Amino acid sequence: MKDPRDVLIKPVITENSMLKMEEVNTYTFRVAKEANKVEIKKAVESIFNVKVKKVNTMNMRGKKRRLGRNEGTTSSWKKALVRLAEGDSIEIFEGL
Repeated sequence: MKDPRDVLIKPVITENSMLKMEEVNTYTFRVAKEANKVEIKKAVESIFNVKVKKVNTMNMRGKKRRLGRNEGTTSSWKKALVRLAEGDSIEIFEGL
């Protein structure tokens, strides 16, 4: 993966992710499935100009969904929890 914008897909904004953001300076992102922790760290540091302390990743399995008789699953995706160094923050999350 060359471009850091291909690694980070979008931020995950939930109640739990907002609590982690305030309490332990950890930001949650939806990332490309084939991205590893090193690529995620470099992408966050280059895009947001911050210092990353730690990266945790997890693969989220798709959930079963029904619409009438039709049954299917949502697509699986990868989530990254990015912990920033003390004093660093990402500005786009501050207005939420």
